[in-house]
Amino acid sequence: MFSGLHEKRMPTDGELANQALHEERSYRFPSFSASDAVTLGLSIRKRFRASSRHSKGKGLVISIQTIAGHTLFSCTVGDLGHLSGIGDVSLDSWTCLEGMISAVRRTGHSSYYVEKGMSAMGKTPKQLGLPGELPRIQGGAFPVWLENAPCCPIAVAGCYSGSSQEDHNLVSTTVRDYLNKILRNGTEENIAGPSMGAPHMPIPSVPPRTESVSGLMLYPFVC
Repeated sequence: MFSGLHEKRMPTDGELANQALHEERSYRFPSFSASDAVTLGLSIRKRFRASSRHSKGKGLVISIQTIAGHTLFSCTVGDLGHLSGIGDVSLDSWTCLEGMISAVRRTGHSSYYVEKGMSAMGKTPKQLGLPGELPRIQGGAFPVWLENAPCCPIAVAGCYSGSSQEDHNLVSTTVRDYLNKILRNGTEENIAGPSMGAPHMPIPSVPPRTESVSGLMLYPFVC
């Protein structure tokens, strides 16, 4: 009779949006080069290929672009016409990914934050000033911010496999782990110097239930 007391409560859309916002604020790069984009893109590819989703036949498209639209990395995992049927990627996959990246350019926030924020606030893309030609907004595109440049993201890292939350988690955790690697390498190079503090990026947790939707801060959008 008490089994229901121990059931794990699913986070609300407002809580998921605030978690994504916390990730954006926490994961900042000291610098970001074309080489970083390639390394980050290959890391996303490697992590997806090791996942159960890929072993079950899911495909993925990956793109890392500057905020101005220059492509730094682009990759497909899987083949639409493979004889085994493995890898369900198509031109529509790229269209969806480009739409998600456009949402990040427009808002300055991850597409998952925008998706969950709109749902929590009961808003439509049109009401938030997003272009009507964008495909359905979902998670998977994440802004690349620099530590000393709070005006706007410098780039966007995105992937699309059709699963909003899993695509967002794939990109955000890969960004987090890549930043941890940068911090560890910097600590080793400066081991004789002053302490650089904790070497690991924080792992965001879902905010408590008391978090209000009014704190989503979906405005102002970056145009």
